[in-house]
Amino acid sequence: MVSFSVNSAQLEIVETYIKNQEAHHRKKDFQEEYRSILTNYKMDYDERYLWD
Repeated sequence: MVSFSVNSAQLEIVETYIKNQEAHHRKKDFQEEYRSILTNYKMDYDERYLWD
């Protein structure tokens, strides 16, 4: 299991992201987004275990 936290100073940015999430995911699907998060935070992962 992986979890992320949000700095309270960035709360407004996160709220805006959530409000615009549907439009955002028209450009990039969940799997692409998740891979980019893992890569940006330099987290090792094996693609075989990410999806059902």
